[in-house]
Amino acid sequence: MTDGPLALLTEPAPIAAPALLGATLTGKGVTLRITEVEAYFGPTDPGSHGHRGPTERNRHLFGAPGTLYAYRSYGIHTCVNVVSAPEGTSSGSLLRGAQVVDGVEVARERRGASVADDALARGPGNLGGAIGAVLGQDDGTSLLDGSGPYVLTLAPGLEARLASDGPARVIEELLSETTPGPGGTGTVARIARGPRTGVGGIAGGARYPWRFWLSGDPTVSTYRRHKGALD
Repeated sequence: MTDGPLALLTEPAPIAAPALLGATLTGKGVTLRITEVEAYFGPTDPGSHGHRGPTERNRHLFGAPGTLYAYRSYGIHTCVNVVSAPEGTSSGSLLRGAQVVDGVEVARERRGASVADDALARGPGNLGGAIGAVLGQDDGTSLLDGSGPYVLTLAPGLEARLASDGPARVIEELLSETTPGPGGTGTVARIARGPRTGVGGIAGGARYPWRFWLSGDPTVSTYRRHKGALD
């Protein structure tokens, strides 16, 4: 079995995505701790950019596991995805929220002097801005081998668990873990899941509960249901 992030990223995004929570992404003077992700799986997912096959715009989504796929949102923001599954599959996890754990001032220079720490990388466009992602320059680079501007490192202890138990069992365990609820009363799932933000039609709603986030983390973005989502 392959050690490290690659052992995880050989899996399709709906399986791999939850294990990216707590991972760090480091580069261009900033380190982010990932707190929210969304999975997209082109072969069966109408919400994926790759559902209808490769184009010049989305070709990096079909890249090798650990490739960075970037795209422009609303013509302004650069959004960052971690590609997974075998090359040619079209499978990626959109990084939606993160805590800036190093390089806060660098991130603030990019995002604005008045932006609160918790909001620096809250939301996919803000995350891409905080880490300085550049469309046409960073997309297609590796997140694993140090050849690109960013390096992805899994949460502490996760690599050993993957090597010992394998991705499927580890993901199952992660999704079953609990944490104290609000006010210390009861428990809630440590990793919450639900419909993807802003995805409508048959790709929205309960059929694709592929948004995952760390419960109660202040850097997680606000869920916005698409008006055309089918629950």
